[in-house]
Amino acid sequence: MATKLPSPPRVGMVSLGCPKNLVDSERILTQLRSDGYQMSADYAGADVVLVNTCGFLDSAKEESLEAIGEAIKENGRVIVTGCMGKEAETIRARFPDVLAVTGAHQYEQVVEAVHAAAPANLSPYLDLIPDAGLKLTPRHYSYLKISEGYNHRCSFCIIPSLRGDLVSRRPDAILREAEKLVAAGTRELLVISQDTSAYGIDIRKEPRMWKGREVVPHMTDLARELGRIAPWVRLHYVYPYPHVDQVIPLMADGLVLPYLDIPFQHAAPSVLKAMKRPGNDAKVLQRIHQWRDICPDIAIRSTFVVGFPGETEADFQYLLDWLDEAQLDRVGAFRFEPVEGAAANALPDPVPEEVKEERYARIMEKTAAISAAKLQAKVGRTLSVIIDEVGEEGATGRSQADAPEIDGQVFLRDAAHLAEGDIVPVVIEDADDHDLYGVPA
Repeated sequence: MATKLPSPPRVGMVSLGCPKNLVDSERILTQLRSDGYQMSADYAGADVVLVNTCGFLDSAKEESLEAIGEAIKENGRVIVTGCMGKEAETIRARFPDVLAVTGAHQYEQVVEAVHAAAPANLSPYLDLIPDAGLKLTPRHYSYLKISEGYNHRCSFCIIPSLRGDLVSRRPDAILREAEKLVAAGTRELLVISQDTSAYGIDIRKEPRMWKGREVVPHMTDLARELGRIAPWVRLHYVYPYPHVDQVIPLMADGLVLPYLDIPFQHAAPSVLKAMKRPGNDAKVLQRIHQWRDICPDIAIRSTFVVGFPGETEADFQYLLDWLDEAQLDRVGAFRFEPVEGAAANALPDPVPEEVKEERYARIMEKTAAISAAKLQAKVGRTLSVIIDEVGEEGATGRSQADAPEIDGQVFLRDAAHLAEGDIVPVVIEDADDHDLYGVPA
């Protein structure tokens, strides 16, 4: 008589917020998959739905609450986790039917809540997962989280209260995960944390052996080792500490992508002081020029906050002039939003909403013009491009200067023969404000 296999419970996932949240979602799903659960792509097929929330800004909180409400309406059996889990009372007051609420990176509590809501029966016939775990990104790129939390206390940020102080992962554990990801098809590793430059300061005296050599828990050593594992390694959320200078030669040598994601947030000294952020704009500009001398193709992306309390027109103009000098490749901007629990809420001289909007429009116009000029200078060059999607008429990819979903794209003609994950030389034929257009060389 044939063995009748049990039907495993199915879990749906709504993952909001930053890539760090996405990695948390992948870890949760990987653990649940190993515990005998299947994944559901829609509400109707799920026995329970997880909503991994973002709680950084009020607008993000509202988006999270809307997602919880939609999940309850469409499914009814909802577990909430993530950054907004710190506000369990708020969530339960609005949605008393949620099954459980847990905080950021509380993996065990989330899994326990799923076990209680939809118990699973393990089956040796069904419960196999890949060594690299389950992924929510395409096969050819993966986010690699190297630490949790961070030690900054910026006046506008509540992340330390949500995720705690810096806790670095062992370097050998990170490298082992990187190897598994590459073996499973990853071509591009996107290194993330709350503060990548600070990696290892809490475990700096704990080097580990890897492949017969000692690896110090430090951003430079880790980047060098990762560069020996994956074709592309991209560094995100890098604060401009002095030791960042040591990574630039690795970029010039091709071990790490010539790309730095640095959250400068502002340039005017008075605003940086109010933000409680370290920063010497003149010295940073000097270092940017030095980085470009060492690695001419380095792409620098950053984010800025406009309309911070006390920001004057002179401060904002200072930022625009600084951007003219810095010539950053990719820039995102945000209008300041008060966040419950942030020290900045008590600062004097709030900027009127209409002024925030006007300054936001001006900074986006400025940075779009800089981007357009930089991309136009690439026309006629041959660039290395990783392919993200292939269709009948062409393909879409990204250059080394473009991170997925946040930067620009390269649109290719005559490229239907390529495959996702291919890294190919592309002749750039045209450009607009944010994207490039070309043909495989």
